[in-house]
Amino acid sequence: MLDRRNFMKACSGMGLAGTLFPGVLWAQAQAQGAAKITKEMIDNAASVADVAIADDYKQMMLDNLNEHAKGYEEIYKLHIPNSVEPALIFDPVLPGMKFETERKPMRISKAPSTVASGAPKNLEDLAFASVRELAEFVRAKKVSSLALTEMYLGRLKKYDPALKFAVTLTEERALAQARQADAEIAAGKYRGPLHGLPWGAKDLLATKGVRTTWGAGGFESQMIDEDATVVKRLDKAGAVLVAKLTLGALAMGDVWFGGVTRNPWNTNQGSSGSSAGPASATAAGCVAFSIGSETLGSISSPSTRCGCTGLRPSFGLVPRTGAMALSWSMDKLGPICRTVEDCALVLDAIYGPDGHDRTVHPAAFNWDSNLDWRKLRVGYLKSAFERKPDDQQEAAKEEPPATPEEQKKREEQKKRREAVRARAEYDRKYNDAALAKLREMGVNLVPVEMPKFPYDAMRTMLTAESATAFDDLTRSGKDKLLTSQKDHDWPNTFRTARFIPAVEYIQAARARRLAMDAVAKVLDNFDVIVAPTSGEQLVITNLTGHPAVILPNGLRGSDAPKYPFDDPGDFQNAGGPGTPTSLTFLGKLYGEAELLAFARAYQEATGFHLQHPKLAPGS
Repeated sequence: MLDRRNFMKACSGMGLAGTLFPGVLWAQAQAQGAAKITKEMIDNAASVADVAIADDYKQMMLDNLNEHAKGYEEIYKLHIPNSVEPALIFDPVLPGMKFETERKPMRISKAPSTVASGAPKNLEDLAFASVRELAEFVRAKKVSSLALTEMYLGRLKKYDPALKFAVTLTEERALAQARQADAEIAAGKYRGPLHGLPWGAKDLLATKGVRTTWGAGGFESQMIDEDATVVKRLDKAGAVLVAKLTLGALAMGDVWFGGVTRNPWNTNQGSSGSSAGPASATAAGCVAFSIGSETLGSISSPSTRCGCTGLRPSFGLVPRTGAMALSWSMDKLGPICRTVEDCALVLDAIYGPDGHDRTVHPAAFNWDSNLDWRKLRVGYLKSAFERKPDDQQEAAKEEPPATPEEQKKREEQKKRREAVRARAEYDRKYNDAALAKLREMGVNLVPVEMPKFPYDAMRTMLTAESATAFDDLTRSGKDKLLTSQKDHDWPNTFRTARFIPAVEYIQAARARRLAMDAVAKVLDNFDVIVAPTSGEQLVITNLTGHPAVILPNGLRGSDAPKYPFDDPGDFQNAGGPGTPTSLTFLGKLYGEAELLAFARAYQEATGFHLQHPKLAPGS
């Protein structure tokens, strides 16, 4: 049989490596089970790829295909692990940009008044307490780390059967850490506001001695002999790791090898993803805080669905060493918490260069809970708030269904579209109320628009990088072990990515640079931009690397439209009565201190974060 690598090298020698042609031709040969490529196949492939090839070139290509070249095959023999990044570094910092580099002591808020009265008789009454509140209980020795750890471990065990948010409980490690924390605090060696607090890690963070599954079939027993930098830093801060929490397989959605992680507000829904477990467990009061990751919505989406406060930091602020790579130019790690200040306290412990992740800048994050947010320049994405849901295309324009099954499928798709549209229309009042509240707070909201670019086309970079990160799965056929195999899932995406020309990947990167320049000019005039959580801003700011805070913005009423299907694995199954809505604040690169101060002011003025789901134990 033909050697695909030799064939691709031959195409490269003909100047065709930057087109779809090689992949199309190889696919034709494989589909026909051919022992060799024919001129007819070249003609067919050239027609599909819209590449003109002269007859004498075709003969030359056929001759080259029989040569024994090493090429790509030699690289594949290196068995490059996921932890090795390309020799290309994405940098969101543009020429002339400046950011603070001097680290200053944190200025956290005053101790909550609730601590003065002592610990509640039932420790579970603290399950939904903020990091700031729990920190004061522990610092004042009114609650021990061990007691908190045992309480959260008990809740993890109690609610996991229904919510499916835990991959592995790190009970032995956690109890040892908690006892150490209590001993240190008793000896007067208090490390700071995370000391003794139980937390959960998205299971793409390496933890020595504990499996790291990436949520994916085929990786259920994977052991990585190191701790991720973020894990090491939280250990140093005295935090207690109680669980490795779920993620959709290889950081997509909420479907993992153990099932579907559920939304605590409505267990007929998934928790969204890919930081499915961190958001679900945090919302359910089963950890004090968690660490998630985002490439394109993986903190934003589950924080919205589960009613958490999530921070997606600037690209290049938090090192990703020891975290599963999906897209080297877009991956970011960040906290998922119950309050904005909680996010600030966690970020303070995990940010900054580690000497390994070469994308990280020496930017300083100086949290000041007393920062005067009223002096900040605030814009809002006017057209995004005013935009009405798109009208649905008329089904009459489609060809008549060929079978009853196809007719049923079309009817279901129509119901889904109508449900999504109805939810978006219903949710507008929450966005409108947010703008009204901000104006009531005295904020001068200046209308602003994001520059127009083909942002979706730039997502080619994510597709190509993710397929590279897991190329061995595609080539070996092990992608069939992944739980979800729909057209939008990774297996099909990875296969499709092999047809992305190298030239087009680089063109997308160049377009991305133009967009970065244009977006930077917009942010030059603002410290914070208010935006609906859904919409184009999510793609834009993940491409440019700007930070975002996502926070609860109220619960839908009893009149909220319900989704017509109860499948928790249906990603569009969201909304409905009693479920959370969210709002997003965008900031300048490495402007997290100002961004979080403003978001905290809105959160405290509204109090939506104080609402929690009513939980029933799993069976």
